[in-house]
Amino acid sequence: MPIVAQSTETTDWVSRFADEVIEESERRAPGKPVVVASGLSPSGPIHLGNLREVMTPHLVADEIRRRGHQVRHLISWDDYDRYRKVPKGIAGVDEEAWAEHIGKPLTSVPAPKGSPHPNWAEHFKAAMIESLAQLGVEFDGISQTEQYTTGVYREQILHAMRHRNDIDAILDQYRTKKAPKKQQQKPVDAAELEAEEGSGAASEDDGSSGSAGYFPYKPYCGNCGKDLTTVTSYDDDSTELAYTCTACGFAETVRLSEFNRGKLVWKVDWPMRWAYEGVIFEPSGVDHSSPGSSFQVGGQIVGIFGGKQPIGPMYAFVGISGMAKMSSSRGGVPTPADALKIMEPQLLRWLYARRKPNQSFKIAFDQEIQRLYDEWDKLAAKVADGSALPGDVAAYTRAVGTAAGELPKTPRPLPYRTLASVADITAGHEDQALRILSELDPEQPLASLDEVRPRYDRAEAWINTHVPADQRTIVRDEPDVDLLKSLDEASQQSVRLLLDGLADHWSLDGLTHLVYGVPKVQAGFAADATPKELPPEIKTAQRTFFALLYHLLVGRDTGPRLPTLLLAVGQDRVRRLLSE
Repeated sequence: MPIVAQSTETTDWVSRFADEVIEESERRAPGKPVVVASGLSPSGPIHLGNLREVMTPHLVADEIRRRGHQVRHLISWDDYDRYRKVPKGIAGVDEEAWAEHIGKPLTSVPAPKGSPHPNWAEHFKAAMIESLAQLGVEFDGISQTEQYTTGVYREQILHAMRHRNDIDAILDQYRTKKAPKKQQQKPVDAAELEAEEGSGAASEDDGSSGSAGYFPYKPYCGNCGKDLTTVTSYDDDSTELAYTCTACGFAETVRLSEFNRGKLVWKVDWPMRWAYEGVIFEPSGVDHSSPGSSFQVGGQIVGIFGGKQPIGPMYAFVGISGMAKMSSSRGGVPTPADALKIMEPQLLRWLYARRKPNQSFKIAFDQEIQRLYDEWDKLAAKVADGSALPGDVAAYTRAVGTAAGELPKTPRPLPYRTLASVADITAGHEDQALRILSELDPEQPLASLDEVRPRYDRAEAWINTHVPADQRTIVRDEPDVDLLKSLDEASQQSVRLLLDGLADHWSLDGLTHLVYGVPKVQAGFAADATPKELPPEIKTAQRTFFALLYHLLVGRDTGPRLPTLLLAVGQDRVRRLLSE
C-alpha cells in the first residue's frame, strides 16, 4: 500500500504539532528549514524512556517532511556533561575503578573493557545510533564535546558571563530556602531524576554563587580533569578567569576568550542552544515541567541570548511490563537495541506514535508482547481493507515507514505467538520449524523461513531470552501410560475423536476447528456451533479437554496454542503420545 510517502494530515497529535511547528517556524525564521531537537546524555545505556525524547520530535519532523518542507532534527549528544556516577550492571566496568573518573567529561572516561570505542560516551552513543538507523530516524548529531572544545560557543559563553547578574536574578526567582549543608549533600534517588538524565541535567545545575558572586560557567580542572571547581574571580574586559579545584587543589588563571575546557551550567546551556540553533520544537520529560525546572527557567533565560523558547510538549514516562520506572544510573534497563531484538522496528515505532506525548505506556518484554502483536496485525488488516479509523491509520502509517519510504518488513507476517511457539518447540531446528510453518496453510506452503523473517527471528530471540526455562515447552518422548490408563470413558472418547479427525484437519485453521469442536460433539452439538448456541458448561468442558491434551503432550496444564503444538509435534508423534 503506497501510503508512507504521502502526507498523513489528520487530527492525530503528530499532525497537530506539525501544524503548530510549521506556523511558528514561518513566523520566526521564514524561508529556513524547520529545526526540531532532542538531547541525549550517553552517561550509560540510553534506555527506552530516553527514546521518547527522540521519537516525539522525529514523528513531527517526518510529518513536516511528508508535507514538502525542509526540516532538521538535531540530536545533541550531551557528551561533555560530567560523569556523575557509575551505572550498575555494565559489563567490563569495575565500579570502584570507574568511580575515580566521576567529575570528568563523559568523553574523558574510558569505555568499558573490551569496547571498540575510544571513550565512555562513544560506547553508549554507538548502540543508540545503530538502533535509530533500524527505526528509520533521520537526524543531525551534534557532539557537545566538539562544540565546546573547539570554541563554537565562545561568544555565547562570554555573553552569559557578561549577563551573569541577569541570569542569577532569573534563577533566584525559583530558588528555595537553602537546606542545611548536610541535607544538601544527601544523595537523590536516581529514579527521581530519570527525565533529567535523558537531557544531561541530573543535578539541575544552575551554577555557583560564592564570595566572588554568581557564575554560569564551570571549567574542567587543568590538573585532574574534573569539574569540582569554583570560579574565584572574573574580569569582563580582559576575560581573565581564576578558579580553584576542590578535588586536587589545583588553581590557575586563564583567558576565557581563548579557553575551551569548560561549559555553561545546564540551566544556561540548554536555552543557549535553543537560541544558537534556532530550535522551534523540543519535548521535555516530566521532571522538566515543574516550577523552577530547566525547561521552565530556560524559557526566561533564552531571551538573554536573543532567542525564544521552543514549542515543548511534556512527555510521560515509558514503562516496561513487570518493571518499575526506568533510570539509566540503576543499570540493567532495557534499551532500544534490547527491544529491537524481540520486535520489529514497525511495532516499536507504533508504540510511540499511537500515544500522545503526555500519555504513559508500557513496552512488553513478557507474554504481553504476543497480545501487542495480535493488536498490531489486526490494525494492519483493518488498514488494508479500509475499515480502520483515521487516527489509527495515521499511527500505522507513521509506524511502517517515513517520508523516505517503507521500512524493511516481513514478507509473510505470520502471528507472532505462532512463530514463538514454533521456535519454542523446535529449539532452534530450522528444518523442523519450516516443516511446521509450511503446514499452517497447506494451500500456500512456506518455501523458506526467509518469508517469515525478521519476525521469526524476533520471536525466537524472545523465547530464548525472556521466557523462563520452567515455562519452555518440552514434548514428551514417551506416552504417559499411567495417565492414559486412568482416563474415564468420556475422556477416552474425546481423545479418540481428536485422533479420528487429525488427518482431515491438518492445518492451523483445521486443527483449531477440531480441538474446539470435540467437546461440542461430545455434548451432542455440531462442531461448528457458535457460542450463542451453546450452554456455558461447554467452555468448562473445553478447558478440561485442553488441559488433558497438554498433560499428555508436554506434561503441564498449559502450553502453546494447541493447534500450533499439534502441528509442531507432527501427526505420527501425536498419535503415539495419545495412544496406550
